Amino acid sequence: MKIKKQRVSPRQKMINLMYVLLMAMLALNVSSDVLNGFTLVDESLSKSSANAGKQNETLYKTFGEHMIQNPEKVREWYNRASEVKNLSDSICSLAERLKERIAQKADGEEGNPHNLKNREDLEAATYVMLAPRTGEGHTLYEAITGYREKMLSMVEDQAHKDLIESSLTTDIPRRDISLLKNWEEYHFENMPAIAAITLLTKIQNDVRYVEGEMLHILAKNIDMGDVRVNQIRALVIPTSKNVVRGGDFTAQIILAAVDSTQKPQIFIDDKLLETENGEYAARCDRSGDYTLDGYMLVNNGSGEQTRYDFLQEYTVVEPSATVSASLMNVLYAGFQNPISISAPGVASNRISASISKGSGTIKSDGKGGYIVIPTKIGEEIKIGVTARNEEGRSQSMGEYSFRVRQLPDPMPLIEYKDKDGNTQRYRGGKPFSKQSLMSTNGIVAAIDDGLLNIGFKVLSFETVFYDNMGNAVPLISQGADFSPRQKEMFRNLGRGKRFYISHVRAIGPDNVERLLPTALEVIIN
Repeated sequence: MKIKKQRVSPRQKMINLMYVLLMAMLALNVSSDVLNGFTLVDESLSKSSANAGKQNETLYKTFGEHMIQNPEKVREWYNRASEVKNLSDSICSLAERLKERIAQKADGEEGNPHNLKNREDLEAATYVMLAPRTGEGHTLYEAITGYREKMLSMVEDQAHKDLIESSLTTDIPRRDISLLKNWEEYHFENMPAIAAITLLTKIQNDVRYVEGEMLHILAKNIDMGDVRVNQIRALVIPTSKNVVRGGDFTAQIILAAVDSTQKPQIFIDDKLLETENGEYAARCDRSGDYTLDGYMLVNNGSGEQTRYDFLQEYTVVEPSATVSASLMNVLYAGFQNPISISAPGVASNRISASISKGSGTIKSDGKGGYIVIPTKIGEEIKIGVTARNEEGRSQSMGEYSFRVRQLPDPMPLIEYKDKDGNTQRYRGGKPFSKQSLMSTNGIVAAIDDGLLNIGFKVLSFETVFYDNMGNAVPLISQGADFSPRQKEMFRNLGRGKRFYISHVRAIGPDNVERLLPTALEVIIN
């Protein structure tokens, strides 16, 4: 059915044309009230930026004073503050130069961005910022981006990072009109000259604000290592309160809030301790409780000596050692069991260990621990510990027994990569992504219970599918990888379908082959 078009009279056509022309004129016209508003905002931002600059200069002056007082402590943060200043001044100078160019393009060579006459000019900002080859909009964009990234690299706290990101963002609002524009086109294309100058003033203000935040953050680091106290105490810091008989008791005697320009005199039992750094040592030949008693003499500001007493108790114990299995309280035959061995008051490099003959091997792991490989299941092995004192004399620290068991059976698992690229293990019993299933090569077997994490080599396994009639369809794979036939079955599985992985044969680090008693249920998501 045809639709009959209504005839439009010449008079109506003329009215429509005038309406379109009027709308176009309104779109191009910027009222003087709006332009006045931009001028007021620009003046306010300029004042705010100037005030922030003055406050920042005060902080720079404080950095300089601290640098003179304590250059060793302040130098790193002073240098960073100087770098912040140079970068901030550079980007603010760039923005100021662009404002001057826009004003000169709009008003002529005598144009002044602080007294703009042709405020509504739509060509000045477009020419200065977006003209081919000479436009500086992208230069400004890269300057803001580089400044932001440099400031972020100096900050560790996430809250401060978020503040810097939001203050110096170069993201474009997600509106239809801006989807095809870059940052400089969005902000400066066909923009009235006064609006473009106001935007550049805002960028200067944002930079000065971030500059101030950075200076406050850096200033905190100057006092980070300081401890503010309202009293002074003499302290004794022993290397250990427990000393093995035959060893040495060592301690450092210091004064809290120490003045590095003078060293206190230390007296033990009214005898002056001849030491450069306050270290004290005494031979301990008998077990029991002992006390280190003495005092310090320190010169105060008036040159008079002040006395500070100190008292430290310590205990001398009989030789002993601690041996513990790092994984659990048993050792597994044929497996490299990591263990740790320690002895009070003895450094790890002066401890050695041995194992009862014929029961296995023990060796250092090169990291201060040991690896024990037992050979006989169901028997006990004994680990002997020997310590060597500073004089080179060896001393037995005891002998410790462990029972040996066979490694438990592992579980069949499917390893896959999550969306972040991290390796995960599917244990069954819950929906599993078909995409993850198709991206993996096969299965693994491992003891993975939060305490043990021991991998096994898969020799073969079976997958069991069920057709529409409920009939089981078993498929066997030789090795750990899925066979092509199994992969084909995966592709045909729909959401909510499931299959089972069973009859898994695997061999562990103990070289014992076993048939796993558990099956893995896989539910397709």
